[in-house]
Amino acid sequence: MNADTTRPASADALDWRPLLVWALVLGLSCLTQSYVMVVDEARHGHVLSFGHAFAVEASSHLMIAALAPAVYWMQRHFPLSQPRNFLLHALAIVPFSLVHTTGMAALRLLWFSAIWGESFRFPLTFERLSYEFSKDIFTYCLMIAAIMAFRHWRERAGGRPAMAPPAPSLPEAPASAARPERFAVRKRGGAEVVVAVADIDWIEASGNYAILHVAGETFEIRSSLAKLEAELDPKQFVRVHKSHLVNITRVSQVTPWVNGDWRIRLRDGAEVNLSRRYRQRFEALAPVRT
Repeated sequence: MNADTTRPASADALDWRPLLVWALVLGLSCLTQSYVMVVDEARHGHVLSFGHAFAVEASSHLMIAALAPAVYWMQRHFPLSQPRNFLLHALAIVPFSLVHTTGMAALRLLWFSAIWGESFRFPLTFERLSYEFSKDIFTYCLMIAAIMAFRHWRERAGGRPAMAPPAPSLPEAPASAARPERFAVRKRGGAEVVVAVADIDWIEASGNYAILHVAGETFEIRSSLAKLEAELDPKQFVRVHKSHLVNITRVSQVTPWVNGDWRIRLRDGAEVNLSRRYRQRFEALAPVRT
């Protein structure tokens, strides 16, 4: 990064460690559960080959691997560190389970019927979907826990980046460019209040509106994010994502994420993504030393 000229050029490359961890975990889980399935069938007097059991379990694990990016996206944009996101994750389990179950059924039918030439039935009845849903609740929660644990491990192993003092590298704004000191904004519900610009923690885009986050409260203002960015002091507010502006004085922590992106934690507990596209602007105000 700008504050560290010795940073290798590969820092923005795809981080292979999450992929390797998921591959090892899912592979080991698939082998273990295949063995358990064979043993269980033997206890009931049925002979089941390991290859048959492995094909059954592999279809489920392949779908879990395919859904992992979506779970990453959910945790990234709606982190469970914010209690208000619990409901969103609870609702997300429904489509997660439907995609997992239908995709698993399709893979099994393809493998056994089309490739092995064996008859195979996987009726998607309400009872079957309910059964799979009960298992997918645990699977989804386990994946979220794994994502959070892996992130914590990366922070501990790689060293948590510390916020360096702001670097006075941005040019002074022209004297004629008057910066607003407060906004008249609307609460969700209709009431209008005056918000001091200095009290804004971060701003997110929302269609034709922008949402101001101020001390845990949200206010709507009819403006694009680009217009607000042009109006606000560039030494205090910086674009970190196509949908987010942050008040640099409200940033408490910056941590590595995936694919070269970083995560910014604000004093109000919110977390927003610092994408590679905007990292140079951010570091002009607050160099990150790893």
